[in-house]
Amino acid sequence: MISVRHLSKTFTDPDGSKTTPLKDVNFDVAPGEVISIIGPSGTGKSTLLRALNMLEPPTGGEILFDGENILEKGYPLAKLRRKMGMVFQNFNLFPNLTVLENVSFAPMRLLGLSKEQAGAEAMELLRKVGMSGKATVLPEMLSGGQKQRVAIARALAMKPEVILFDEPTSALDPTMVGEVLSVIRQLAKDGMTMLIVTHEMKFARDVSTRIFFMNEGILYEDGTPEQIFENPRRSATKAFVQRIHKQVFEVDTAAEGFDPYEIGTDMMRFCIKYGIPQYGGPASEIAREMLSGPLSAYRNVTLRLSYGEVKDVASLDFMIRNLTCSPLTQDMDLSGIRALSKEIVEEPTALGFRVKVIL
Repeated sequence: MISVRHLSKTFTDPDGSKTTPLKDVNFDVAPGEVISIIGPSGTGKSTLLRALNMLEPPTGGEILFDGENILEKGYPLAKLRRKMGMVFQNFNLFPNLTVLENVSFAPMRLLGLSKEQAGAEAMELLRKVGMSGKATVLPEMLSGGQKQRVAIARALAMKPEVILFDEPTSALDPTMVGEVLSVIRQLAKDGMTMLIVTHEMKFARDVSTRIFFMNEGILYEDGTPEQIFENPRRSATKAFVQRIHKQVFEVDTAAEGFDPYEIGTDMMRFCIKYGIPQYGGPASEIAREMLSGPLSAYRNVTLRLSYGEVKDVASLDFMIRNLTCSPLTQDMDLSGIRALSKEIVEEPTALGFRVKVIL
C-alpha cells in the first residue's frame, strides 16, 4: 500500500541553521498492517507521519501510495487525504460544531454526501467509538478521552485506506488513555491499516504487527513485536524498550583521589532521580565493598549501575579489561555482598571479565 524510499526532511531555522529530523527512511506497508513507531523524543517520528500525508512536504525521496508517487508535481493532495486519515495529539475538533457535525462535516464537504446520509453514517461511527450519546453536545463539554474518540470517528468518516495516529494519548489524563487505546485495538481487529506514533510500550506490543524503532533520523530497527521487545538486534533499541538507565564510573582504585564513598553518594542521587531510592543504599554499599575489598588489586575497573524500568531490575557491573578469569576467589568473604543482592554472576566477555551483581 505504501512504499517509502530515501525519505528526508530538513527544516531551516530563522537563523539559517538546519535541522534534519528525517535523514534516509525506507520501508513498505502492506494492507492490514498495524505499525507502531517508537523511539526517543526528537527522532522524527511525528515528522514522518506528517511527511506521509504532506502536512510537512519531504525534502527528498519518494512516497508511493497505491502505486502513485505522491511527491510528483500535480498529485492531488485532496485525493491523498481522502485515503489517508490522521488523528492528532490535540484532537483539532471544530469548537463551534456539535460532535455529530464534527464527524459529518468532511463527508458532506469533500465526498458530496447529503446531510442525511452523512449524519446517519456519522452516528454509526459514533456508536462504534462509544460516543453516540454525546452527538448533540459541543467539544468543550467532553473529556480529553471523549474528544479523541470523536477525532477517530471523524477520521473514519472519510473511509480511509490507512489512518495515521500521532501520539493519540499523549495529551490525555492517564485515566482516559485506556478508552482511546481500546478503540484503536478494535480498529486493528477490524483490519484497518494504521501507523501509530506512541510511547505506550505495552499497547504497541499488544496491538502491532510490526514495530518501527526510530533513532537519529532513520528507521533504526524494524521487526515483529516479539523481536523488538524480546530480542532487539541493536543496543539502542534494547536500551529504549527496556527503559534502561545507566550510570558509569571509570575507577582507578590506586589513584590518590579514589573515594568509594563519593561514588556511593553519586549512586544514591541516580536512584533518587529515577524513583528507585530502595536500590541506592545496597548499590552504594556493594560498590564500596567490592572496590575496597575483592577488586582493590585491579587499578582500572569500569563500574556501571543500571536500572531497567520494564523489568524493574537494578544491577551493578564491575568490568576489568583484558582479564581472562574471575577476580573473585573462594577464600574471599562475600557474605555482606550476597546479603544485599539477589545474585552474583561471573562471566567472561570480549573485553575482559565482568562481575554482575543483581540487586
